Amino acid sequence: EDPSLERHFKGHRDAITSVDFSLNKKQLASGSMDSCLMIWSMRPQMRAYRFVGHKDAVMCVQFSPSGHLVASGSRDKTVRLWVPSVKGESTVFKAHTATVRSVHFSSDGQSLVTASDDKTVKVWTVHRQKFLFSLSQHINWVRCARFSPDGRLIVSASDDKTVKLWDKTSRECIHSFCEHGGFVNHVDFHPSGTCIAAAGTDNTVKVWDVRMNRLLQHYQGNAVVNSLSFHPSGNYLVTASNDSTLKILDLLEGRLLYTLHGHQGPATCVAFSRTGDLFASGGSDEQVMVWKTNFDAADYGDVLKTQKSGTSVHGTHHTLQSEMDCDVHLKKTKTQDSGRNHAQQEEETSLANTLEHIVGQLDVLTQTVSILEQRLTLTEDKLKECLENQQKIIQNKTS
Repeated sequence: EDPSLERHFKGHRDAITSVDFSLNKKQLASGSMDSCLMIWSMRPQMRAYRFVGHKDAVMCVQFSPSGHLVASGSRDKTVRLWVPSVKGESTVFKAHTATVRSVHFSSDGQSLVTASDDKTVKVWTVHRQKFLFSLSQHINWVRCARFSPDGRLIVSASDDKTVKLWDKTSRECIHSFCEHGGFVNHVDFHPSGTCIAAAGTDNTVKVWDVRMNRLLQHYQGNAVVNSLSFHPSGNYLVTASNDSTLKILDLLEGRLLYTLHGHQGPATCVAFSRTGDLFASGGSDEQVMVWKTNFDAADYGDVLKTQKSGTSVHGTHHTLQSEMDCDVHLKKTKTQDSGRNHAQQEEETSLANTLEHIVGQLDVLTQTVSILEQRLTLTEDKLKECLENQQKIIQNKTS
């Protein structure tokens, strides 16, 4: 089944710059050039929260892994941490000297990485709300910075046409990828942590292996790519482009699966939910759209099997014009949420924490497996060497 438009949120008064789902998918955050941050409830008839505090355009938003905080960066040079509740309280971080383009939490929720037009990438502690250090080797605006899933690396993308990979502990730049023909708008890590994808003004999406530092895939589009997001399975990538389309790429087959139309004007941002069954997009048309992925977890295997056997998933240029308008009214209606009892909230919190712990453990497992894989490859190489040497010795003896 093809991806389909599920919800439609209207309330911002200028272009959307950023979207992100909370862990439990109950909320969606969006940032806009209208200087506001909005938190939309994914449950019907629930009111949206509008957070006012930034003095200028909000360039980026992200939920913390637990969903208890939302970070935002703004053209007013500050980073804010919000509690996504009725009060909408926030604390302010000041260290950048220009527009903050990107905010990202580490997967343990302890650190925050920000990128700015002041050409630096900065790392902060979330709980002490303290600035830790700067990474400053870019020679132009930094558009985006992300932690690797294990938190050991940071990747950053800049208008100096490079993507840089940093070691968080040593604070050194490990590698610069310079193959982009234009500014690099967005970059992110694959869920496995082994590769990165970058989107550029040269209309391309490039996927690199960060272990070998080599280009794995290159997708040529026909418009500037503003944003991208990996599906949690790691098999798909969704992009948002200036030609108003969203594109879903199949990374295993290395090809375009779907082109989705919904926005009028440039699609500025896109993000998969933490489970991958939904993705959200924002545009310069002031609209936030939520889409159903429709390749559900049970089908990943099947999708891959059908593709291997030659019956490709059709609908490469599938247009979606079904405009389901779920207009969200920002009336001062009482939140139907307030009646919920504490026990239920505590239960949900502990569940979220347990889930987070499990996800953390899974991450550790993934890392362990990748380390084991690397060791195996080394062992295989050594074995090959030994066998070759043995052959040589035998040949020398017989000659």
